[in-house]
Amino acid sequence: MTTSAQVETPRRRRGRNERLATTSSRFTRALGVIALLMGASALLLALVISPPEVTQGDAVRLFYLHVPLAVAGGYLGVGLLAVGSIGYLWKRTTFWDLLAASAAELALIFTALTLLTGSLWGRPVWGTYWEWDPRLTLTAVLFVLLIGYRAMRTASVDPQLRARRSAVIGLLAAADVPLIRMSVDWWRGLHQTATLNPLNPSLDGMMLFTFFWSMVSFAVLFLWLLVHRFRVAWLEEQLADRALDEAIAQRRAEAPQTP
Repeated sequence: MTTSAQVETPRRRRGRNERLATTSSRFTRALGVIALLMGASALLLALVISPPEVTQGDAVRLFYLHVPLAVAGGYLGVGLLAVGSIGYLWKRTTFWDLLAASAAELALIFTALTLLTGSLWGRPVWGTYWEWDPRLTLTAVLFVLLIGYRAMRTASVDPQLRARRSAVIGLLAAADVPLIRMSVDWWRGLHQTATLNPLNPSLDGMMLFTFFWSMVSFAVLFLWLLVHRFRVAWLEEQLADRALDEAIAQRRAEAPQTP
């Protein structure tokens, strides 16, 4: 005798298929609305409302985009990449591997935008789009490592071997982040030192509020993108497993039957 819980009705089957075919949920929709509102207000504050800086003028407005991009990509993105890489090398589970891969992909995009906005800021302030400053150079190294990580993810090798090698590259990228952070203190270069120094703050009032609001806004945006990217990666993994099972079943069906 079957119960109602054991019978998959068309409505239940349709609902299950919809959940498998989308990365959206009530949580992600709410988080997306929050990220959109916060991002729009951060851009309004950065580009319109906040006052120009005394020495940099309106060029400081790029600062409210450049630094949050660097923090979201470098600290949050690469930090989660490191956590996922360590988790995979320890547990060897798909969850940690996909978390690392999703974080690395977003960290790559945010780091690229960091380099772009930094170059646009450097032209009016330094007089050049690029200088082999220690922090800029180490950030470029991080960008190259993230590209290498992405290339390894697309390599046609054994999935477990690919995940192990990717985890090692991810940890190398994570080791570069502390060097980026301390580079302005260890080596002399064009890049300014820490903006938020408790002993000598260089921001106050509306500029300080705009800076912190932009930091939080970009962090929320990163987390929203991360949830969707992880779910896409998870769905891709499930489809790959299903395709493999179907291929094995088809091969077995085609094999000659022994009497």
